Amino acid sequence: MKDLQKYITTYFGISEDDMQKVAALFKETELKKGDYFLKIGQYCDKLSFVQSGYVRIYSTFNNKEVTQWISTKGYFITELNSFIFKQRARYNMQALTDCKLFTIEKDNYNLLNKILPNWPVMEKQFIAGCFITLEDRVFNHLSLTAEERYEQFFQQNKELFNQVPLQYIASMLGMSAETFSRIRNKKIS
Repeated sequence: MKDLQKYITTYFGISEDDMQKVAALFKETELKKGDYFLKIGQYCDKLSFVQSGYVRIYSTFNNKEVTQWISTKGYFITELNSFIFKQRARYNMQALTDCKLFTIEKDNYNLLNKILPNWPVMEKQFIAGCFITLEDRVFNHLSLTAEERYEQFFQQNKELFNQVPLQYIASMLGMSAETFSRIRNKKIS
């Protein structure tokens, strides 16, 4: 819980007293390797902070699995379209390893407005930060070569390369497993 509290305190700048109230809304949960946090078509009524482990977010397109993201320690996971707009989930979220999460249910999430009077501003900043990350990913996909995307991702996420199947990273980077393997072998030699 300390990592979650540190993240919230640092990112949102709330007082220790308010932090205790917010932390009480989160419950420790676990996902075993292979378990699903969410499946396509379900409704997502929770938001979780990844304390440990890896969660793959993916969908299927033209009978091929496409990895949208691999969430690691220190990230939040949810299916935002479902969580906010009550739509059916467009993505599967599956544990690649045993995971420890801190989860807040939608009903408790809605209580944040009462606990933190400044919550709408904080939430807006948080979502804007997420949007900026998404913009950066889109721009990188459009402007960088496959080799440059590999190198940038490797420098920022070295631990993933020994922890998750490499075809998931290749998919997330928008390249075939063969291209990924060729680039990786070139870097290793």
